[in-house]
Amino acid sequence: MVDFVHQYGLALLPFILAGFAAQMVDGALGMAFGVISNTILLSLGVPPAAASAGTHTVETFTTGASGLSHLFHGNIDWKLFARIAIPGMIGGALGAYVLTQFHADDAKPFVLGYLGLIGLYLIWRGFHYPPEHKAPKIVEPLGLIGGFMDAAGGGGWGPIVTGNLLVQGAEPRKTIGTVSAAEFLLALTVSITFLATMGLAAFTTATLGLLIGGVVAAPLAAWAAKKALPKLLLVFVGVLLTLTSAYGIYQAVA
Repeated sequence: MVDFVHQYGLALLPFILAGFAAQMVDGALGMAFGVISNTILLSLGVPPAAASAGTHTVETFTTGASGLSHLFHGNIDWKLFARIAIPGMIGGALGAYVLTQFHADDAKPFVLGYLGLIGLYLIWRGFHYPPEHKAPKIVEPLGLIGGFMDAAGGGGWGPIVTGNLLVQGAEPRKTIGTVSAAEFLLALTVSITFLATMGLAAFTTATLGLLIGGVVAAPLAAWAAKKALPKLLLVFVGVLLTLTSAYGIYQAVA
């Protein structure tokens, strides 16, 4: 028993830490679990296909845990949830279908460039504006586009939906919690087809470690989103969005 724990515990530990770090950022800021976990897994030597498969499989569980945690902390706006979740599921289903027909990689640099500008604006807004909030007017299209890009382009739900809602003046805490909770339905919709084709082969050592770390981090991240100052959240989201977009553009053009 000791040898089993020693052998498999050491193998799982890097992936548990990766899942914990990725979910802490994603749950607290509403984006980047896929980007961060994929980057960490690739740096640890996991093949790209396995890293992508593991991340998308695990997101179904981590977003569920994150959604429940945000619900417990009162971070969810249910009216906003309905307005983004349903279009997000439709967009995700369409994106999964499109992915089987052709690749959406050519559009990635343009989308990432746009998101990078959104990030810079949020940083500026966080430093110069008081936390005055107003209800966003453009919501459903963001859910549809975010869901589509997440499925067809390998990511984008958090940056597109969270970033654009915050630009419109939505309250950071409720926006992050709501978008994180709605992502569960998106991840479930996209992952059903994925799991049907791969089965339990998707659950490698990497995915198990990411799952453990992500689920453990989910309640801590939701608590952090509840306690953080709105202006601070704006700046952090802006920095994260700018850095991840810049890294994505570098990968796309390199």
